[in-house]
Amino acid sequence: MVSAANFRQAKSSSNEALTHSPMARILVIDDDESVRTIVRLLLSRYGHTVIEACDGQEGLELFPDTAADLVITDMMMPRKCGHEVIRALREKQPPVQIIAISGGGRPGEKHPLDTARLLGAVRVLAKPFTREMLLATINEVLPDRTAVAVAG
Repeated sequence: MVSAANFRQAKSSSNEALTHSPMARILVIDDDESVRTIVRLLLSRYGHTVIEACDGQEGLELFPDTAADLVITDMMMPRKCGHEVIRALREKQPPVQIIAISGGGRPGEKHPLDTARLLGAVRVLAKPFTREMLLATINEVLPDRTAVAVAG
Protein backbone atom coordinates (compact mmCIF):
# COMPACT_ATOMS: atom_id res chain seq x y z
CA MET A 1 0.00 0.00 0.00
CA VAL A 2 1.24 3.48 -0.80
CA SER A 3 -0.37 5.80 1.72
CA ALA A 4 0.46 9.47 2.11
CA ALA A 5 2.89 8.80 4.97
CA ASN A 6 4.87 5.99 3.38
CA PHE A 7 4.81 7.70 -0.03
CA ARG A 8 6.61 10.70 1.46
CA GLN A 9 9.20 8.39 3.07
CA ALA A 10 9.75 6.34 -0.09
CA LYS A 11 10.02 9.44 -2.26
CA SER A 12 12.98 10.73 -0.33
CA SER A 13 14.84 7.42 -0.51
CA SER A 14 14.52 6.49 -4.20
CA ASN A 15 13.01 7.59 -7.48
CA GLU A 16 13.77 4.26 -9.19
CA ALA A 17 10.08 3.38 -9.53
CA LEU A 18 9.49 6.59 -11.47
CA THR A 19 11.85 5.57 -14.26
CA HIS A 20 11.36 1.79 -14.48
CA SER A 21 7.61 1.28 -14.20
CA PRO A 22 5.85 0.68 -17.51
CA MET A 23 2.41 0.96 -15.92
CA ALA A 24 0.67 4.07 -14.65
CA ARG A 25 1.15 6.01 -11.43
CA ILE A 26 -2.33 6.74 -10.12
CA LEU A 27 -3.28 9.11 -7.31
CA VAL A 28 -6.58 8.04 -5.72
CA ILE A 29 -8.28 10.75 -3.64
CA ASP A 30 -11.30 9.62 -1.63
CA ASP A 31 -12.39 10.11 1.96
CA ASP A 32 -13.83 6.58 2.04
CA GLU A 33 -11.00 4.26 3.05
CA SER A 34 -12.82 1.19 1.71
CA VAL A 35 -13.09 2.75 -1.77
CA ARG A 36 -9.38 3.62 -1.75
CA THR A 37 -8.49 0.11 -0.62
CA ILE A 38 -10.60 -1.62 -3.27
CA VAL A 39 -9.25 0.61 -6.05
CA ARG A 40 -5.66 0.17 -4.81
CA LEU A 41 -5.93 -3.61 -4.62
CA LEU A 42 -7.47 -3.84 -8.09
CA LEU A 43 -5.03 -1.50 -9.82
CA SER A 44 -1.96 -2.85 -8.00
CA ARG A 45 -2.91 -6.30 -9.24
CA TYR A 46 -2.37 -5.01 -12.77
CA GLY A 47 1.00 -3.44 -11.97
CA HIS A 48 -0.02 0.16 -11.40
CA THR A 49 1.49 2.20 -8.60
CA VAL A 50 -1.31 3.64 -6.48
CA ILE A 51 -0.84 6.56 -4.10
CA GLU A 52 -3.72 7.28 -1.74
CA ALA A 53 -4.97 10.53 -0.26
CA CYS A 54 -7.82 10.73 2.26
CA ASP A 55 -9.21 14.07 1.03
CA GLY A 56 -8.70 16.80 -1.53
CA GLN A 57 -6.29 18.80 0.61
CA GLU A 58 -3.96 15.83 1.08
CA GLY A 59 -4.28 14.91 -2.59
CA LEU A 60 -3.22 18.37 -3.72
CA GLU A 61 -0.31 18.34 -1.26
CA LEU A 62 0.89 14.95 -2.55
CA PHE A 63 0.32 15.57 -6.26
CA PRO A 64 3.51 17.53 -7.09
CA ASP A 65 5.69 14.67 -5.82
CA THR A 66 3.71 11.73 -7.24
CA ALA A 67 4.50 12.07 -10.96
CA ALA A 68 0.94 10.78 -11.39
CA ASP A 69 -0.30 9.92 -14.86
CA LEU A 70 -3.86 9.81 -13.59
CA VAL A 71 -5.84 11.25 -10.69
CA ILE A 72 -9.04 9.53 -9.59
CA THR A 73 -10.91 11.88 -7.28
CA ASP A 74 -14.12 11.65 -5.34
CA MET A 75 -16.27 14.75 -5.63
CA MET A 76 -17.69 15.03 -2.12
CA MET A 77 -14.98 15.13 0.56
CA PRO A 78 -14.01 17.16 3.61
CA ARG A 79 -11.41 19.94 3.54
CA LYS A 80 -11.23 20.22 -0.27
CA CYS A 81 -13.89 18.69 -2.49
CA GLY A 82 -13.34 17.19 -5.92
CA HIS A 83 -14.37 20.41 -7.64
CA GLU A 84 -11.52 22.22 -5.91
CA VAL A 85 -9.11 19.41 -6.74
CA ILE A 86 -9.98 19.47 -10.44
CA ARG A 87 -9.76 23.27 -10.62
CA ALA A 88 -6.37 23.30 -8.91
CA LEU A 89 -4.96 20.51 -11.08
CA ARG A 90 -6.19 22.14 -14.28
CA GLU A 91 -4.54 25.42 -13.27
CA LYS A 92 -1.21 23.81 -12.35
CA GLN A 93 -0.99 20.66 -14.48
CA PRO A 94 -3.40 20.80 -17.43
CA PRO A 95 -2.09 17.60 -19.07
CA VAL A 96 -2.85 15.29 -16.12
CA GLN A 97 -5.73 12.91 -16.74
CA ILE A 98 -8.57 13.11 -14.19
CA ILE A 99 -11.39 10.67 -13.54
CA ALA A 100 -14.08 11.96 -11.18
CA ILE A 101 -16.14 9.56 -9.08
CA SER A 102 -19.20 10.25 -6.95
CA GLY A 103 -22.03 8.51 -5.22
CA GLY A 104 -24.42 11.36 -5.93
CA GLY A 105 -25.39 14.80 -4.86
CA ARG A 106 -28.10 16.62 -3.01
CA PRO A 107 -31.64 16.69 -4.41
CA GLY A 108 -32.30 19.81 -6.42
CA GLU A 109 -28.62 20.51 -7.09
CA LYS A 110 -26.63 19.89 -10.23
CA HIS A 111 -25.01 16.44 -10.07
CA PRO A 112 -21.34 16.66 -9.00
CA LEU A 113 -20.22 14.58 -11.99
CA ASP A 114 -21.79 17.04 -14.44
CA THR A 115 -19.79 19.81 -12.81
CA ALA A 116 -16.66 17.63 -12.87
CA ARG A 117 -16.95 17.30 -16.66
CA LEU A 118 -17.29 21.06 -17.04
CA LEU A 119 -14.20 21.62 -14.88
CA GLY A 120 -12.04 19.26 -16.93
CA ALA A 121 -12.45 15.67 -15.76
CA VAL A 122 -11.83 13.50 -18.83
CA ARG A 123 -14.17 10.76 -17.57
CA VAL A 124 -16.66 10.32 -14.74
CA LEU A 125 -17.91 7.25 -12.92
CA ALA A 126 -20.96 7.05 -10.68
CA LYS A 127 -20.57 4.99 -7.51
CA PRO A 128 -21.00 2.16 -7.18
CA PHE A 129 -19.05 1.18 -10.28
CA THR A 130 -17.84 -2.25 -11.28
CA ARG A 131 -14.27 -3.43 -11.61
CA GLU A 132 -14.82 -3.71 -15.36
CA MET A 133 -16.14 -0.15 -15.60
CA LEU A 134 -13.10 1.23 -13.76
CA LEU A 135 -10.60 -0.76 -15.83
CA ALA A 136 -12.30 0.16 -19.11
CA THR A 137 -12.29 3.83 -18.15
CA ILE A 138 -8.59 3.74 -17.26
CA ASN A 139 -7.84 1.99 -20.56
CA GLU A 140 -9.66 4.79 -22.42
CA VAL A 141 -7.85 7.53 -20.53
CA LEU A 142 -4.36 5.98 -20.56
CA PRO A 143 -4.27 3.64 -23.56
CA ASP A 144 -0.46 3.67 -23.82
CA ARG A 145 0.13 3.00 -20.12
CA THR A 146 -2.39 0.26 -19.43
CA ALA A 147 -2.63 -3.32 -20.50
CA VAL A 148 -5.31 -4.51 -18.16
CA ALA A 149 -7.86 -7.17 -18.93
CA VAL A 150 -11.39 -5.86 -18.76
CA ALA A 151 -13.14 -9.23 -18.76
CA GLY A 152 -12.92 -11.97 -16.15
